[in-house]
Amino acid sequence: MNCCSSCSSYSSSEDNMNSSRRFDSYNEAFTKNFITFVLVFTIICINGAFVYTYFKSKDFQRDPRYVLYIHLVINDMIMLTLSLGLVIATYTGNPGFIPCCIMLVVLITTNRNSPLNLAGMALERYIAVCLPLHHVQICTVQRAHLLIALIWLVSFIPAFTDIIIILITQTLSVFSKTVFCNASLVFNTPYHETLSLVVEVLMFSFVFLTVVLTYLNVLLAARGVSGVGRASMRNARNTILLHGVQLVLCLLSFIAPFINLFLVSNWPHKRTDIFFSTFVFTNILPRLLSPLIYGLRDKKFRGNIRKHFCFKGCRTVEEKMKVRPRRTSKPAIH
Repeated sequence: MNCCSSCSSYSSSEDNMNSSRRFDSYNEAFTKNFITFVLVFTIICINGAFVYTYFKSKDFQRDPRYVLYIHLVINDMIMLTLSLGLVIATYTGNPGFIPCCIMLVVLITTNRNSPLNLAGMALERYIAVCLPLHHVQICTVQRAHLLIALIWLVSFIPAFTDIIIILITQTLSVFSKTVFCNASLVFNTPYHETLSLVVEVLMFSFVFLTVVLTYLNVLLAARGVSGVGRASMRNARNTILLHGVQLVLCLLSFIAPFINLFLVSNWPHKRTDIFFSTFVFTNILPRLLSPLIYGLRDKKFRGNIRKHFCFKGCRTVEEKMKVRPRRTSKPAIH
């Protein structure tokens, strides 16, 4: 599940990708777009396997833990698809202002959904381990769906507010223009910068404290438990720790502009290559780690994926291994 929750780094990277259209040769532009497409397509295929597995099993759909997880996976797929479209657009043409605003609002919303979803998953694990008698009553599928709706609402309001600021500060003629579709150019007023900074600081502070506090509580609760219960708490602790790793990956998008500034100041002739590399490593690759470090770690998910996507020959071998009779020693002949 990693997630790059801030659109600022993406916007910065994309802004510089716009400038790269003026400096990259045709072969360089084609290579970068091809690499981006292959990476995004691969991640979407992997995530698609998890989505397919989820909807093929009623057990997953009845577990709020998996409901929240699959929402994160689908959210990443939406974000990656839009990111790919915007990156390709920087080389091929400029969309109209209104389509650009719609895409940016969805992109910013999905970026901010990810850390909030991680906080919800960490709380679910905390309740399951530290309040097991109340877990069934508190963590239901219906409440998981309500939490997802709340996450989208909380993330959408600031993104929609960016549009409201444009309506207040700009003339209506701006909506008939074509633009480089990136947030740093479209949402470029001081009000946008202040709003983005406040929202991101508050959001990541909340998520960071939630992950840390749930981890510490599970860690403390594990000290007084032994046997099977201790193993369960250890698994929950490791799961929450993975959420912390994913949150760190989210922070990569915050530091990307500073990485770009440092590298470009030292190697200005490699500007477009630096922007492209930081965009890939801080916005795309973390999405590849999300399903791998979380989904494949889950035995139930891993078993169902093998069941649905393992080659027929592989399943045949596994079935033969299960039904193969034990060898018995031949009776001695006297």
